[in-house]
Amino acid sequence: QVQLVESGGGLVQAGGSLRLSCAASGSIFSINAMGWYRQAPGKQRELVATITSGGSTNYADSVKGRFTISRDNAKNTVYLQMNSLKPEDTAVYHCNALIVVVTHPPSDEYDVWGQGTQVTVSS
Repeated sequence: QVQLVESGGGLVQAGGSLRLSCAASGSIFSINAMGWYRQAPGKQRELVATITSGGSTNYADSVKGRFTISRDNAKNTVYLQMNSLKPEDTAVYHCNALIVVVTHPPSDEYDVWGQGTQVTVSS
């Protein structure tokens, strides 16, 4: 009933910046926590950053001071501003959200994942 679509990935040089967007659509009543994860070849999926509905944030140690997560509740969208990119940031980035769908009354929360967007950082 709901889906997430990411955009904004691409190829950048080390030290550059990218801004990822993830828009939720469907029968949405509310969105609780949202976040970004990434997975590089041969590695486990890693939590990058999360943000609550109230705006509280949490970051992986590897991205603190470089990445910023934010959200626009009116647009059901979460963003990840990535600055000072490093080659080790290269991965497929997936957004994630806990979404309460429209029911009578609203009661069903879904853990929803996007398809992912590739970020490649060259030396």
